[in-house]
Amino acid sequence: MGQALAEPKAVSPNPAMQCAGCGSKVGSDVLHQALRRVRADFPGGTDSNPQIILGLDAPDDAAVVQVPEGQLMVHTVDFFRALVDDPFVMAQIAVKHCLSDLYAMGATPQSVLAMITLPYGSAPKQVETLYHLLAGTHKALAPSQTPLVGGHTTEGADLMIGFACNGVVMPDQMWRKGNLQPGQTLILTQPLGTGTLFAADMARAAKGRWIEGAIAQMIQPSGEAAQCFRHHDVTACTDVTGFGLLGHLGEMVTASQVAVALDLTELPVLAGARETLGQGYLSSLYGQNLQAAKLLENAQRYSQHPDYPLLFDPKRRGGCWWRWRAIAPRLVSRRSRKRATDIAAPSARSYPQPGRNRRLQSGHGKTRRYRDLFRGSRTDSRCA
Repeated sequence: MGQALAEPKAVSPNPAMQCAGCGSKVGSDVLHQALRRVRADFPGGTDSNPQIILGLDAPDDAAVVQVPEGQLMVHTVDFFRALVDDPFVMAQIAVKHCLSDLYAMGATPQSVLAMITLPYGSAPKQVETLYHLLAGTHKALAPSQTPLVGGHTTEGADLMIGFACNGVVMPDQMWRKGNLQPGQTLILTQPLGTGTLFAADMARAAKGRWIEGAIAQMIQPSGEAAQCFRHHDVTACTDVTGFGLLGHLGEMVTASQVAVALDLTELPVLAGARETLGQGYLSSLYGQNLQAAKLLENAQRYSQHPDYPLLFDPKRRGGCWWRWRAIAPRLVSRRSRKRATDIAAPSARSYPQPGRNRRLQSGHGKTRRYRDLFRGSRTDSRCA
């Protein structure tokens, strides 16, 4: 007969050694308790979406989603170490950031998978953290009616959260970075400055109201803006995030073979960002982003401008660059541009009206006053 197995030793709730691989997964009891609470708070689930064949309502080894006939599937993924202590808020920030990639492609979000790393701790504490993460996720997904269909949860030293997001788009309605056209107007949907603000916050040098204002922008859903722009001749878009405004705009300029002119005095800026920049607080990614200055035709001339660093500031959970053939004066006139809320927080009331303000076309009049110029195509076109 075989030797009898030894009695298992008691397991400490806080072991000295933390395993990796599959041993780093969060326990099933933690998952079940957190999901039970979330289902009670958000009872809709995925049953109402006929495109979700298998999701969290009937868990299996993988989610199963039906692709609507004639549409393309769009995939994106993002993953972050937490930058705020509140898991409920952090989840909303991460969702907004991840969905923005889909909106930038002209896609409609269809389903989401979560990737979560919970800090080491007792089971009750992990249940509480996971519950708030999932509750924040459901809250952020609600405006777009996008279901969370599954995910993966592990343990680690720091709280981390990310999402694999899937969307659908009609082939002839997809937006690409390379579709900029001479004469178009640039719209930035949210103000700049999150990188410097949170760098200052880590040093306990940012005012509370500055961080609250930044977070309010970072959790604001992008779906309404995307839906608005779908109806008004948008030809190209990109999500402005970690590489900063200049890095992401440079990708569009290179792909489209055009030039773009920017006015530093008209960039929307978060409250407090100029103050923290003036005190020397920069994101750790700023140095790498600064390499994008080679795209500027006159970088040396404006490198001492106080707002110049905003071009390279990593934009956490940022807005989008949108390109229009024509734009309404409310959003692009010199008077309205000074009202950052019109650019930073678009709504249905701010919808552009095609056919107006065509005086801001390329290479004429006011566009010549724009100060920061990208190297562009051989046609010497200018997009203001």
